[in-house]
Amino acid sequence: MSALARYFAKRGQVVCGYDKTKTKLTETLEQEGILITYLDESASLPCAFLDHHDDTLVVYTPAIPKDSKILNHFIDKGFSLKKRSEVLGIISKGMFCIGIAGTHGKTTTSSIVAHILKDTGYDCTAFLGGITSNYNSNVLFGKNNVVVVEADEYDRSFLTLHPDIAVVTSMDADHLDIYGDKSHLDESFQLYAGQLKPNGTLYAYEGLPLNNSISYAASTTATAKAVNLRVEGSKFVFDYMDNGIQIKDISLMLPGRHNVENTTVAIAIALKLGIDADKIKQAVANFKGVKRRFEYIVNNDSQIYIDDYAHHPEELRACFDAVRQLYPDKKLTVIFQPHLFTRTRDFADDFAKVLSTADDLLLLEIYPARELPLEGIDSKFLLNKINLKNKQICGKYSVVQYVKDTKPELILTVGAGDIDTIIEPLKNALNHA
Repeated sequence: MSALARYFAKRGQVVCGYDKTKTKLTETLEQEGILITYLDESASLPCAFLDHHDDTLVVYTPAIPKDSKILNHFIDKGFSLKKRSEVLGIISKGMFCIGIAGTHGKTTTSSIVAHILKDTGYDCTAFLGGITSNYNSNVLFGKNNVVVVEADEYDRSFLTLHPDIAVVTSMDADHLDIYGDKSHLDESFQLYAGQLKPNGTLYAYEGLPLNNSISYAASTTATAKAVNLRVEGSKFVFDYMDNGIQIKDISLMLPGRHNVENTTVAIAIALKLGIDADKIKQAVANFKGVKRRFEYIVNNDSQIYIDDYAHHPEELRACFDAVRQLYPDKKLTVIFQPHLFTRTRDFADDFAKVLSTADDLLLLEIYPARELPLEGIDSKFLLNKINLKNKQICGKYSVVQYVKDTKPELILTVGAGDIDTIIEPLKNALNHA
């Protein structure tokens, strides 16, 4: 949403927005001249948005509750309302579109693709789901006809896109509040794959049931593959192979096998576009990652603090694996904020299994986002399933105090809600410990 806000502001439009919570991102948008209200009241809107005008566009995300006063103000007044995904579809129509979809990995993959295209001089415009560290933004502006779009599967949003190159990174069950069961989610990804323009190219993670796709993975059997994977210092190094093309000793700052695989498909796309292999290798080596995607907050000899957006059991598993590979001998303290009552209910056993592999666990209350509470579904319900001696439910203030008192050597904060509001307090607690 903030990428679209920046896009329209850059084009000289008057942009106003509403968000439930003030964050570093919304503060940055305000500094960029975008008006933001945190009150769900129509009276808090600027005058220009109180009455209907034909030249006013209202963009909303499905994360907004249906009973939102501001949303219903716009509906009642007859404003033109479009979902975020529809607007991305309109912007990308007529452009050479690279669409990255998947229940996990799409933000990092689309960011790596966009970075390679920018860094090598090929260029692109990009709408991303996270703040790229190289550009400190989630929207990149290019001078050519190429656009990279993160395609979101939530409520079938990605079916507004018609990519020339499409990627599906994963099809794990998620958003079951919308889809009901995994078969309907699979069907949506099949439909997305069918949206390819004539003569388009589809890349899919090895093993996904998508016809006419080029497979990729860190394996010996995929078409585009990462092999000879090893850890050198704090970096992951691998060789890329694809139908006779080989790029050796690629160095990646992002840890984890999953990020090597995200990079593998990004390299395959860049080669498909005719970009020089040496330039691709150099671009990958200087990619600094995405905010809240395995982001180092504190990294010194005595303490390491990493923050990650993981909010699904498979994402947590990949994140924990990367941490353990880098720091096998350190005691891991995990601070996790579950996201959505329905997701916590649907994947409680899987969450419990992964969270039980931590050494210490601090569990925050569930972040509801768009949802109303579900009876019997809370953090205590999840905590009771976790097989771990050192586990507790904490409020945000208590978490910061705990870290200040115990000075853990390795901390991981994970979650997609407002857990990012304690990143700075935790950083300060460690730095002044």
